[in-house]
Amino acid sequence: MACDICIVGNGAIAKTAALGFSQAGHSVTLIAPPAGPTAAAPPAAGEQPWDVRVYALNHTAHTLLSSLKVWGALDQSRVQAVDAMAVNGDGEKGGDIEFDAFGAHVGALAWIVEDRNLCQALDAALKFAPNVTIVSGSAVRIETTDDGATVHLDGGKSVACSLVVGADGGHSWVRGQCDIGLDYRSYNQRAVVANFACEKPHHGVAYQWFTGADGIVALLPLAGERVSLVWSAPDALADTLMRESLGELAVRLAELAEDKLGVLRPLQPETAKDFPLALIRPHAITAPRVALVGDAAHVVHPLAGHGMNLGFADVAELLKAVAEREPQRAIGDERVLARYARARKEDIFLMQFATDSLARLFSTDLEPVRIARNLGLNLLDKLPMLKRRLITHAMGK
Repeated sequence: MACDICIVGNGAIAKTAALGFSQAGHSVTLIAPPAGPTAAAPPAAGEQPWDVRVYALNHTAHTLLSSLKVWGALDQSRVQAVDAMAVNGDGEKGGDIEFDAFGAHVGALAWIVEDRNLCQALDAALKFAPNVTIVSGSAVRIETTDDGATVHLDGGKSVACSLVVGADGGHSWVRGQCDIGLDYRSYNQRAVVANFACEKPHHGVAYQWFTGADGIVALLPLAGERVSLVWSAPDALADTLMRESLGELAVRLAELAEDKLGVLRPLQPETAKDFPLALIRPHAITAPRVALVGDAAHVVHPLAGHGMNLGFADVAELLKAVAEREPQRAIGDERVLARYARARKEDIFLMQFATDSLARLFSTDLEPVRIARNLGLNLLDKLPMLKRRLITHAMGK
């Protein structure tokens, strides 16, 4: 098989990249591993269960998905705009800070979208995308030359292309094939995720609590009177949370939320999932004839909810670099890839630095540090110009 671009991956970032390059007029081969039990399924009769894997998509993601005609294809009844965010420090005198869409002069700070909803819209768009071939299988070897690259698959097939895009997650096979080194550090935490119905309306507010020893708790608004939990808990506490029933977990959350959301009830089916948290910093996001996007290029702590947004920004910048290349340059030309890497360097570094610093700062229970960070939150809340700059950057505007 031959194409302009070969993309390795099966998640929303890989599918968005395939759709973007196809709509730009390039031939694309998407190599996707066989679908697992969590793959997007067609709608069944009645309301689907709420996916515990959700994303807080910012304006960069919204703009890209809208340009690809995907945003309008989402089930909008399951998309929730975030109108405000309330961040609370720890302790009886914990600091707090609030952001709202009105103060940021936008219609919404972000939008909460389920992974299933997003992937179903992308899958539907890919069915009608010109020049897209989807191959179910596993890649086993990449060969590169000055003229292009070849991706060899299990079973003996191969794909010849000008550019390979690695969109295959934090444990990227493509990255490993390119011998790109990385810095890896475990946070010794796991993100515990689950969904709940709330007694009181959430009014589109996303809540976050920095609890010190118990980690970072976020309740994100879902459509209707529902919320999605992301609890970045130390490993020992995560073990406890996963052993408990969701009813017991709801009681823990009620103590944090106080009277803001009222009684929380687990959504059916009563399931919770967890996944380990780590900082992964590859030493490069490009190699000869190869570009990395999404978690293959960076993995950050989820406390800011921007891991997925970084991936969409990667795709947007790679599409731009390829579109703006000189006529004589191939899609996978080293200068084209160098421009992509330079364009993403600052944004990735700032998000890695910010999330890692905050995760470290709020994981200690030393009293002087607790006092200082709570004072810092309160001070920041009283500096509207700085707050506006922070939220504008977070929104991707």
